[in-house]
Amino acid sequence: MFEDTASLSRAAAEQAAGSIRRAIAGQGRARIVVATGNSQIAFLEALTRASGIDWRRVEMFHLDEYVGLPITHAASFRKYLKERLIDRVGIREYHLLDGMGDAREVARRVGEALKAAPVDVAFVGIGENGHLAFNDPPADFETEEPYLIVKLDEACRRQQVGEGWFAGLAEVPAEAISMSVRQILKAKEIICIVPDARKAAAVQMSFEGEISAIAPASILRTHTACTVYLDKESARLLDAATLASFSDERA
Repeated sequence: MFEDTASLSRAAAEQAAGSIRRAIAGQGRARIVVATGNSQIAFLEALTRASGIDWRRVEMFHLDEYVGLPITHAASFRKYLKERLIDRVGIREYHLLDGMGDAREVARRVGEALKAAPVDVAFVGIGENGHLAFNDPPADFETEEPYLIVKLDEACRRQQVGEGWFAGLAEVPAEAISMSVRQILKAKEIICIVPDARKAAAVQMSFEGEISAIAPASILRTHTACTVYLDKESARLLDAATLASFSDERA
């Protein structure tokens, strides 16, 4: 657990940069999955400043995107990734989810590319409703499809309004393309970045409740190489025993 978002993000970025460097050193390239949203901004800012990463050898996959939202919209995750990561570091090989076209064809095409080789490290967050990517509760824990077309529940859509991406609930798309839960779990390593008091209830549900589709992010507890980064605000509802177990794992 960290004091604030800044220190959390720096530590997570240090681990992420090390993972990318090791993958490149060991196999000539790194394959990564990148999340978006307010919770990831400081982390990506720190990661793009990390030294010693040959970003030309990094292949990036998009975690999720709205259906029917143009890249020019402020809430577009394609726009977010282009501005905050791809264009900053010069990633040449990336796979963005274009929800303006045939969403199912996009999911199939990017999914085929994703399945071509293992993902070295996935960066994810946890939603206020406990979602993982855009897999809202009750999430599909069974499908092997790499990407799904999902309906966004009201709590998820209200979060997007609360974070300032949309002026009102009516503007938030009702559907999204999302990486599936099982596909996320196939990554060799997962780094989960979860700052802010808004996430405290979801963190408690995910790490002190049952592993359940009602708390999609709870499935992260089954992964053998998942590190969860919390700050004192997002961890404030956890009991002492849970906090101690997180401390043992740098989270």
